[in-house]
Amino acid sequence: LVSGNEIRQFAMAMMEKMNITGTEETEKDGGSTEEEKGKKDNYIVVFSRSTTRLILNEVELIMSLAQEFQMRVVTVSLEEQSLPSIVQLISRASMLVSMHGAQLVTSLFLPRGAAVVELFPYAVNPEQYTPYKTLASLPGMDLQYVSWRNTMEENTVTHPDRPWDQGGIAHLEKQEQERILASKDIPRHLCCRNPEWLFRIYQDTLVDIPSFLEVLKEGLKTRPGLKKSKPASTVHPGRVREPQCQTSVQATNEAKLTVSWQIPWNLKYLKVREVKY
Repeated sequence: LVSGNEIRQFAMAMMEKMNITGTEETEKDGGSTEEEKGKKDNYIVVFSRSTTRLILNEVELIMSLAQEFQMRVVTVSLEEQSLPSIVQLISRASMLVSMHGAQLVTSLFLPRGAAVVELFPYAVNPEQYTPYKTLASLPGMDLQYVSWRNTMEENTVTHPDRPWDQGGIAHLEKQEQERILASKDIPRHLCCRNPEWLFRIYQDTLVDIPSFLEVLKEGLKTRPGLKKSKPASTVHPGRVREPQCQTSVQATNEAKLTVSWQIPWNLKYLKVREVKY
């Protein structure tokens, strides 16, 4: 099974390819003391979107985060910035805030002890869409995960006339359109062309700041401290493949058992001198 250790090894390899030095690499090389860590600029990263799944009161959200946590808040955008520049910022952030979406996969670059805050539009149940919660919760990732859900229908803006792949439902029969518009919770479905799912996930959201801050503060009560979050020193290879046993009789009182296998798939990617099975 994949653990946070493998994910972090992958993240470090990707950052190395992008010529980015993260906090883990700095600490591994002895480049930062506890005193220096305390002096570092703690900040929050907010993913900003310009076309779909908008946070309609983004400025208000940013100001509330800055005031509540007394931290600088930085916005990033995949439409306007390069991936390396975004990863550089996320790799040293204390918190990453974003609407549900594929951009949250960048949370794998967060330093240990950081928080992932995922926002869900109206009628989208966080318990049914958990890839980033699962990622943050893997042993060895050492991330805190918090989700907030818009429960106020008046705080959502829908786009029924958009193309179907951007959440439009005008191509559906009138009865089906009315059912989707009246629904308060998306039924379970297969990914990813369900029209009700697309309609809801492409909504724009006015984040209710009081409920957002309440959920965030409650979720971060058990946030792991950075001092307690230490990188794991052991990296395990994957399972061996195609194990085979072969027996042979050497003499009446002597037998031989030979065991052979293919090496684990990830062994060639690990910098090791010796592997014990």
